[in-house]
Amino acid sequence: MANHLDLEEQEQLDQLKYFWKQYGNPITWLLIAVLGLVASWNGYQYWQRSQSLQAAAMFEEFERVARNGDLQKTERAFSDMKERFASTMYAQQAGLQVAKTAYAAGNTDMAKSALTWVSERSRDKGYASIARLRLASLLVESKAYDEALTLLKSDVAEEFSALAADRRGDILSAQGKKNEAKVEYQQAFAQFEERSEYRRLVDVKLNALGLSSNAVVGPVSGDSVKTDGPK
Repeated sequence: MANHLDLEEQEQLDQLKYFWKQYGNPITWLLIAVLGLVASWNGYQYWQRSQSLQAAAMFEEFERVARNGDLQKTERAFSDMKERFASTMYAQQAGLQVAKTAYAAGNTDMAKSALTWVSERSRDKGYASIARLRLASLLVESKAYDEALTLLKSDVAEEFSALAADRRGDILSAQGKKNEAKVEYQQAFAQFEERSEYRRLVDVKLNALGLSSNAVVGPVSGDSVKTDGPK
C-alpha cells in the first residue's frame, strides 16, 4: 500500500515538473507583468493624490495673492499653476479668477488670454464652457462679433447651451441680423426653465424683436437646461 502511494506521489511530481518545464516561463512572466501593472497603478494613484494636494496648496496661495489685488503677482502665480499643474481643476479655477481680476483692473488683454487658455486647455467641459461664454462677452465689447459667434458654435457643455444660444442672439442682434437673432432667442427660451430669470429676460428680447414667446415651442420643465453658469 505504501509503495502504491509512493508511486502516485512520484507520478504527480513528475507531472508537475513536466507542466512547469512546459509553462513555467510564461507563467513567471505573466506574474511579473501583473505585479508590475499593480505597482504602476498604485504609483499612479499616489502621484495623482500628491499632485492634487500640491495643487490645492498652490491654489490657496494663488487666492491669497489674488485677494491682495496685485495683478502682476496674480499673473505670476497663475503662470506657476499652469507650469506645474495645468491639468488640474485648480489651474482652471485660477484662470477664471485671473480673468475676473484682470478685467476689473481694466486689463482686457490679460483677461482674454486667461480665458482663452481655460477654454482650450481645460479637461472639464464645464470650465471650458464658462470660459467661452465670458470670452465671447469680451469679444463683443471689442466688436469682434464673428469671432465671438465662432467661439459659441461648438464645444459648449449641454448645461450651458441655453446661455450660449442667448449670447449668440445678443451678438446677432448687435450685428443687425434680427431674424437670426430671433432663432437663437427662441432656442434659448425653449431650453431655460419656466421660472428662470434668464427666461424672462429672453422673453423681453423676443418682444423687442416683435415676436411673442407664446410662439416658442420646446422643453420647458424636466428636460430644461439648468442655468448655473454666468450670464
